[in-house]
Amino acid sequence: MTPNIATLASALPAALGLFVSYQAYRGYRRHGSETMGLLAVGIACFTAIPFAVSSLLAPALAWSDALTLLAIVTAYNAGLAAILWSLRER
Repeated sequence: MTPNIATLASALPAALGLFVSYQAYRGYRRHGSETMGLLAVGIACFTAIPFAVSSLLAPALAWSDALTLLAIVTAYNAGLAAILWSLRER
């Protein structure tokens, strides 16, 4: 089974998002900043997790389109909530 062009095209933003998330995680580990930790989680939930769900998990588990969409929207909402929480005033 070879990946199609849409999968390859969506892999680049997922990889970049995962890299940015990793850099934020490194900032969290280095400085103990809760803000950077939440930002890392938010970016991962917003970029890498939806790609993993739609390209890897859903086909492997034979999920319906509705369940796949629910998982992706849940990841987006969790990512946005984490990013919002990281931006709150302290």
